[in-house]
Amino acid sequence: MLFFFFFFLVYYLSSAACSELLSRHRRSWIIDSFTIEEGHPGPFPYVLGKITIDRDYQVRFDLYGEGMDEEPKGVLTIDKESGTLYVNRAVDYEEKTVLKLRFEAMKTDSSIDTKLGVEIGISDINDNPPRFQRDLFEISVDEDATQGSHVQTMVAYDKDERGTPNSTFHYEIKSVSPNHPDTEFTIDSQSGTMSFKGCLDHEVAEMFTVVVEAKDHGDVVSLSSSSTVIIHVQDGNNHLPAISGQTGSGKVKEHEIGTSPLRLHTTDKDTPSSAAWRAKYTIQGDEGVHFKIETDPDTNDGILTVVKPLDFEEEALRELTISVENEVPYFSCKVKERPPSGLWKVETSKGDVPPPDTVKVSIEVEDVNDPPVFSVSVKEVALEENAPIGTWVEKVTAVEPDSRDFVYKVGSDPAGWVTVDPQTGDITTVGTPDRESPHVSDGFYTILLHALDDGVPPMTGTATLNIHVTDQNDNVPQPTVDFVDVCVSDGASSTNISAFDLDDYPYAGPFTFELLGDVKGKWKLNPSNGYTAGLVKEPDTPKAPPQQLLPGALAIVFASLLLIMCLLPMAVFMTCRKEFAPLQPSDSSGDTLMPSNIECPGTDCKVVVPDNIEAWFTEETHRDPSNWGGQHHGIKHRHFSKEMEQNEHLVLKDMSHIYNENWNQTSLMANGHHHTHQREEASTMNFHAALQALLHQRLSSLQGKEADLLDYEPHFYAEEGDFDVLSELENIILPDKDSYQKALNNLGPKFKQLASICKPPHIQN
Repeated sequence: MLFFFFFFLVYYLSSAACSELLSRHRRSWIIDSFTIEEGHPGPFPYVLGKITIDRDYQVRFDLYGEGMDEEPKGVLTIDKESGTLYVNRAVDYEEKTVLKLRFEAMKTDSSIDTKLGVEIGISDINDNPPRFQRDLFEISVDEDATQGSHVQTMVAYDKDERGTPNSTFHYEIKSVSPNHPDTEFTIDSQSGTMSFKGCLDHEVAEMFTVVVEAKDHGDVVSLSSSSTVIIHVQDGNNHLPAISGQTGSGKVKEHEIGTSPLRLHTTDKDTPSSAAWRAKYTIQGDEGVHFKIETDPDTNDGILTVVKPLDFEEEALRELTISVENEVPYFSCKVKERPPSGLWKVETSKGDVPPPDTVKVSIEVEDVNDPPVFSVSVKEVALEENAPIGTWVEKVTAVEPDSRDFVYKVGSDPAGWVTVDPQTGDITTVGTPDRESPHVSDGFYTILLHALDDGVPPMTGTATLNIHVTDQNDNVPQPTVDFVDVCVSDGASSTNISAFDLDDYPYAGPFTFELLGDVKGKWKLNPSNGYTAGLVKEPDTPKAPPQQLLPGALAIVFASLLLIMCLLPMAVFMTCRKEFAPLQPSDSSGDTLMPSNIECPGTDCKVVVPDNIEAWFTEETHRDPSNWGGQHHGIKHRHFSKEMEQNEHLVLKDMSHIYNENWNQTSLMANGHHHTHQREEASTMNFHAALQALLHQRLSSLQGKEADLLDYEPHFYAEEGDFDVLSELENIILPDKDSYQKALNNLGPKFKQLASICKPPHIQN
């Protein structure tokens, strides 16, 4: 039992009066050493001791701290007058080993006489047994583990005071079940490490139950606790597998794979489906590796399978040796001696493993009809193109493994060029070989030959013959195209002409090109050798005669006339800029020009081509060709910007060029006979074409400008009133030649320039 002494610290009052008092009076106090025993049975309260202070005056005692007003509360009380200490309940050493308090002695005037610290010790008793981490442990140990191997480490602890017998303990094994003579479990008393002696045998004991106790060394009483360890013995391979029999026909047809002619049965005393039980088979004597053997996972049988074809003619009976062992190595253990201390003497199979169980099996190979076999399966020969029928090509040879009769046949001959003698295998031609045949690829023609025996069922051997067809010069060179177009101009012109030849080198290109007919001074070839020749026109070569140009030119003229007749009757509408100034009508124009500024500036306006302008134009031009240069149709006009006027001038220049070119062409088509009527018709047609070009250019320009100026949707209008639909305008009538001329003068210099340009040259004044 431990005893604690009081350590007290005396605090003196700082005042001079107190110092003087202490110096005049003799002071003494007696405080005994107190210890509370853990787990005291009572009864409560009981007297722990008394605090005595020798004073000439009366004092009052107070106690504060653990056991009083701090946890654990209510353990102690003190008589304030006498200083007697009482214990009110039991205490736990594991909860609190020392109670720390403050002691005070108070005078009657409440001033402190004495103040000191007090510690009350709690003595420990052996009230806690050693405890294991768990009450139950479950582990596994391999059957082939050697004695002395570590099994488990047990760990326990005790809450009693460290370093005392109450907290000191040891380990020991209390019981083992089953208690087998060849197995003994041990444990180190200090470290708790478990091991075993002897041998483990899964077939004898699959599981051991070991009870381990931890016991302390208490003086008065010794306490203990226990834990159970369940040890599962994992089966090891201590039993060899044995082949118990076989099933199956033991026969296999030659050239057949994937069949299983045999199944071996095996027994093993180890745990089913474990690595110690699963069998592993090995084949010896399988030359050529024709067989494999696999283990059935459910029955542990060995299944023999053919993986490579067998040949009856080579070997009709196959002898094999098959052995069996387990997936894990074999192990055995036997106890020889049990000395009282240390490990036992045992005998193991390591280094002395018995041979595996083996069995010999016979596999019978059944004969089947084998196909004839060609001595050479792929052969290449040469044959000249256009060789005569009956030409010998090659000879093939086959043998029949079963000594049966067989014949040769042609299996594949796409062009039907060859035949084969059914008895000798000689191959001759029955058609004319052609290297340019579509059945010839890269100069080779391929045929297949068969050798068919008379077995049941009949079997066929196949050989491939690649015939290299050599080339002959049997194809003429040919141009790549049948005709070429040449653009003829005043200067020299040229075009290329290419050729090809179906033959191969050296019977193909390069070629020599020649021109036929009267071409001297007109056409020449440069170059004239190679795969492409240049056809060159001499500079002074005449053009095609007018008769040759007449059909095409007439077609162009009539097409232009038809187009202008379709376009002129159409009404054209345009939107004008706000800054466009309206065209003021002139008194000299009479009724020819109509006012067009009936809307405010910035609104829509339109240009209308009257429906009868074509008839009028035709009538006027036929009446007097001299008017061609000065007549204009009655189109409503407005003034345009300078930019538009410049565009109009360019159009007129282009139209003049078109007119003059058409005029010259018309003269050429007439072949020199310039009859007046023909010239008038041609001039009329060409003027129509020129006028059509002008109108198209003007409308395209105005429409482009109009698209940039529009800020609202244009609308159609009539000169008077509002109408839902667009109605035709009245025809503009030019009453006579003089009135038309006056109107033309009022249109300005641009229109006069147009008239002068469009006037045919032969009728200009």
